[in-house]
Amino acid sequence: MGNIVGKSDSPKKGWIVETKLEAKMVEAMKKRASGGSAIKSFNSIILKFPKIDESLRNCKVIFEQFDEDSNGAIDHAELKKCFNKLEISFTEEEINDLFVACDINENMGMKFNEFIVLLCLVYLLKEDPIALHAKSHMGMPNLEATFETLVDAFVFLDKNKDGYVSKSEMVQAINETTSGECSSGQIAMKRFEEMDWDKNGMVNFKEFLFAFTRWVGIGDIEDEEEGEANV
Repeated sequence: MGNIVGKSDSPKKGWIVETKLEAKMVEAMKKRASGGSAIKSFNSIILKFPKIDESLRNCKVIFEQFDEDSNGAIDHAELKKCFNKLEISFTEEEINDLFVACDINENMGMKFNEFIVLLCLVYLLKEDPIALHAKSHMGMPNLEATFETLVDAFVFLDKNKDGYVSKSEMVQAINETTSGECSSGQIAMKRFEEMDWDKNGMVNFKEFLFAFTRWVGIGDIEDEEEGEANV
């Protein structure tokens, strides 16, 4: 357990830029970062949590619609049907990459928080008329604004505009907000550790999204529901 693994031999294949999809994701974030961010402080991101939480929870309707067997997860076949219904033009390879990238528990089925991450990645990677058409099919105009806020939040943290957030960038973002309070370093470290799942010192947009769903409590929905089902 004590061995430090590099990017090329990380046991969590979903967390490294090894697929075309993840490489595209990093490039897309670099492009967005070059335009700057409207967000000026980490506190302003926190203030948006309730609105983002409400918008993301509204995705539950879409999720349940495509979870045809109602088992609480969207499998590969259901995901392909979902893309067809939303008229999102992804290749078979891109759909496979998305599924592997977002099925973080490797249980061959995406739970609700994983599905939210997938939708946000689709939003980021498909900036074309077809994708915009698909977004209107979702019937949730607020969703686009929410995803845009999440992209903007990541861009704010990515100070050197390389498509990743490093530990030092996270510390800088927190310090800018808290004016150097003694606890700010600890807060930054905690937030960063929650994002850096593969412990390689760099956070990509997907890792950021998974952490964000936990911060606003989305990851707890399934836990609550499973707990109720087991009572």
